[in-house]
Amino acid sequence: MRVLVTGANGLVGRQLLLELAAQQVSVRAAVRGVAQLPGTAERHAIADLESAPDWTEALRACDAVVHLAARVHMMRDRAADPAAAFQRVNTEATLGLARQAAAAGVRRFVFLSSIKVNGEVNRDGRPFRAADEPHPADPYARSKHQAELGLRQLERESGLQVAIVRPPLVYGPGVKANFLRLLRAISRGRPLPLGRVHNRRSLVSVWNLADLLVRLALDPRAAGRTWMVSDGEDLSTPELITRLAAAMGREARLLPVPLGALRLGAALAGRGAELRRVLGSLTVDASDTRTLLQWSPPIGVDEGLRRTAAWFASQARP
Repeated sequence: MRVLVTGANGLVGRQLLLELAAQQVSVRAAVRGVAQLPGTAERHAIADLESAPDWTEALRACDAVVHLAARVHMMRDRAADPAAAFQRVNTEATLGLARQAAAAGVRRFVFLSSIKVNGEVNRDGRPFRAADEPHPADPYARSKHQAELGLRQLERESGLQVAIVRPPLVYGPGVKANFLRLLRAISRGRPLPLGRVHNRRSLVSVWNLADLLVRLALDPRAAGRTWMVSDGEDLSTPELITRLAAAMGREARLLPVPLGALRLGAALAGRGAELRRVLGSLTVDASDTRTLLQWSPPIGVDEGLRRTAAWFASQARP
């Protein structure tokens, strides 16, 4: 058994290499640059995804592909045309790889999509399910949704077995964006004006997500479906801050600022949309993943936060 992993030197990819090695699966890691990879994966250099790369050598003798490489969502995108850039990388490049995989005789294609395909926040108080009507709200989410649709069409035409997973917020060593900013704020003892937020958020540690990705690559039951994943415990934003602070050995400094004042301040700063995502609830229903695949997260939220806090501490300058 040989698996090609794209985006192998990213947040999820590095842990996935370790998980596959633990399962004694031969791995070919498609990467850009010269970053050192964990485990014993065979390295395969790949060009920029926007250049429509030829995957022939990377796919040779592979049984499955786990496609993690993507153009990620950015709060302040500096591309001249972000929508076109997301389309080229997340849709067109994904489908180009999948078509070449089908032609090369690859059996299984696992695609890391995003919960943003479902929407930005829950509607009617219900957690998101894979069967829900998609509501992608920005170019990133739409590019992932279009890739999903194209993969399902290719599956029908070619027989390539496709498994799609839509994770919520992913955290772990190497995490960036808002989660990293939260780690820094707690580490520095900054007060956070979120004490009155009452929401629920699903999240998934990189260890749990990588464990599921291995299952999706190997388990015959995984093909032909879209899967939800989470750590199995939904937290409010204040709960996340409190438990992350505990993992870091810090005090959570939460200020009970009224939500109206938060919204006004965010609007004046031009960050209203960002705040709405922070205040809103985004939970997923992963019950099908648990029952149909007989899968459960190998570690709990607190352990995932502890490991992430330990990584952050190891990166801190003396």
